[in-house]
Amino acid sequence: MQLGQDTFGGIWPGMVTLVWTVIKIMLIVAPLLLCVAYTTYAERKIIGAIQVRVGPNRVGPWGLIQPLADGLKVLLKEVVVPANADKAVFLLAPLFAFAPALVAWAVIPFNEFLVLANVNASLLFIMAVTSVSVYGIILAGWSPNSKYAFLGSMRAAAQMISYEVAMGLSLVVVLMVSNSLNLVEIVKVQSQGRFADMGLTFLSWNWLPLLPMFVVYIISIFAECNRAPFDLAEGESEIVGYHVEYSGMSFAVFQLAEYSAMLMGCTLISLLFLGGWSSPVGFLPDSILWLFIKIFAVLTLFFWVRATFPRYRYDQVMRLGWKVLIPVCMIWLAVVACWMLSPWNIWK
Repeated sequence: MQLGQDTFGGIWPGMVTLVWTVIKIMLIVAPLLLCVAYTTYAERKIIGAIQVRVGPNRVGPWGLIQPLADGLKVLLKEVVVPANADKAVFLLAPLFAFAPALVAWAVIPFNEFLVLANVNASLLFIMAVTSVSVYGIILAGWSPNSKYAFLGSMRAAAQMISYEVAMGLSLVVVLMVSNSLNLVEIVKVQSQGRFADMGLTFLSWNWLPLLPMFVVYIISIFAECNRAPFDLAEGESEIVGYHVEYSGMSFAVFQLAEYSAMLMGCTLISLLFLGGWSSPVGFLPDSILWLFIKIFAVLTLFFWVRATFPRYRYDQVMRLGWKVLIPVCMIWLAVVACWMLSPWNIWK
């Protein structure tokens, strides 16, 4: 430190901070991209087991190198740009869809201390950043100068915006009982209460007292990530998606965005409703391992749903969002508000 101070003078502390921040970012982004790649492998193997199939088993032992082979394949494919497309916007649109899912990880806590930026309004930051991804979808449909792609992007954007309303209302209830926008504080609050004092911490997590909001939030994450049974953008035989004109690596970036958003959604579900890194029972220590177990459990639910449920029609998707989920959120918001003002308040 003294050598750096003598060499660079007053700018040395700033340089150290910058380098250390970049190192921490890489320590988050590099494993995240690896996890995104192997989430595709896990999905294919789990769905294969559900449907009594083998899944990938040729490339490498047990098919473990299949994600790397898939990445190499899309890298070698030609990226075709339509003749009348706005080329710059066409190529930037996948990045607009992918970048927000990465940026949001800046405020995700892995335990009480292991977080890149522990800001007070971390949940608000995530909601603001992830909502930008809808621009990538709109630009992807508009830039190729294709009416089919444009209609597909409008359809997907309307779906995402509709379910963001229900998702935001369900988060309002979480904020009410937690009295904080900070994700670390939200996790800490779930480790307190009557059940936690009895050693049954898993009963004090938000999933139980806020069970309707828990279900609404999970459904909203499915729709936000365009996952089955809300994956209308991928139903090419019935409806044309916003990425119909994309090929090669530009198309693969949209898939990376989907799986990154799915990982982010599973992490938020684990933090907001399943106690984050806190252990389910009092005699076991809290650990980052519990967070990873919960994320994998929610991921398995995503895969299970994809292998089980048929795709909804678009009118069914919109009806569920506006006529079912939002009224449920409004009713439960009033119920929780009255509950918190009553003598039976469990969040004191």
